[in-house]
Amino acid sequence: METKIDFEALPTPSYVVDETLLRHNLEILKAVKDQTGCKILLAQKAFSMYHFYPLIAEYLDGTTASSVHEARLGFEEFGKETHVFAPAFKKEEMEALIPIVDHIVFNSPNQVNLYAEAVKNSGRPIHIGLRVNPELSTQDHALYDPASPFSRLGTTEANFDASQVGILDGLHFHTLCEQDSDALEATLEVFEEKFGKYLYDMKWVNFGGGHHITREGYDIAKLVKCVNHIKGKYDVQVYLEPGEAVALNAGFLVASVLETNFNQMNLAILDTSATCHMPDVLEMPYRPFIIGSGEAGEKVHTYRLGGQTCLAGDVIGDYSFDEPLQAGDRLIFTDMAIYSMVKNTTFNGIQLPAIAAHTVKEGTKVIKTFGYEVFKSRL
Repeated sequence: METKIDFEALPTPSYVVDETLLRHNLEILKAVKDQTGCKILLAQKAFSMYHFYPLIAEYLDGTTASSVHEARLGFEEFGKETHVFAPAFKKEEMEALIPIVDHIVFNSPNQVNLYAEAVKNSGRPIHIGLRVNPELSTQDHALYDPASPFSRLGTTEANFDASQVGILDGLHFHTLCEQDSDALEATLEVFEEKFGKYLYDMKWVNFGGGHHITREGYDIAKLVKCVNHIKGKYDVQVYLEPGEAVALNAGFLVASVLETNFNQMNLAILDTSATCHMPDVLEMPYRPFIIGSGEAGEKVHTYRLGGQTCLAGDVIGDYSFDEPLQAGDRLIFTDMAIYSMVKNTTFNGIQLPAIAAHTVKEGTKVIKTFGYEVFKSRL
């Protein structure tokens, strides 16, 4: 889908999210809900632009969090159901979470032993869940694979405490990352083999995130089949908690060229940064698309794009263009709503990008900017 964002009206650098593109994704997710009766949560670790929470809440059932701060953001700005998971909780974190969450998913039987009584005696109808680890890797990104050897995430079959089944309302697993429903299907087979017998005594099961539901070519029919199979066999509510799928391809990062030079190849320095503003470029690694660009060597003029920081590896990648780049040129990076605002840093004192929104009612509008005090207040 095309966007009507007025990129020239924005300061650089800035993130901008398009309401129409976001709604397009939400309609796809709603169709999955309509066909299955599942509940879908916004995983805030991927997208926490709460300016759009009222829109997302029209379609989804709540939020999921991995910390007190994320849980509070979901509770205050989104409403509806508030879910939280963490590898381990501090006592004071549990005290802060109990008044605001609806589901607490623990990572181990020991965490259940530590906190289940306090949750049950809170006077609130909080569901208690346990994250399990099916121990099936379906991806090659070790950094993002919770099922890899020695993983600290989730309880393995060997460590599962069947005596706690009466305490638990549901089971949770999360093993996928930007994957299709065939990976979910394979995971469910192993999950059922190891933990399915316990689901008959539970109210829900959470399939976690990593489902690329809104990506072109994703096999939605297989996802629907998987959800309906589990729901029908065990009579449980099924939850999905995609992050990327909610805002996939709905956002952009607008940057300017500051300087061009040459050192064995053409170089361009931008007013954005891989390490500060798009860290997945270095962590994943991931190569964002720039509107009008090509692969290195595809078009006439190839440049290596880098950021303003002093980190030698602050390199976004090699791109080619029809015309030579000049200072002042604007470059528009796509798919920059997810894992961008939530992961950016002020390393080197580099200014954080402005945050903007494009809506049908108001057009393109800056909603937040960041200055020196944001940098100083963190030190």
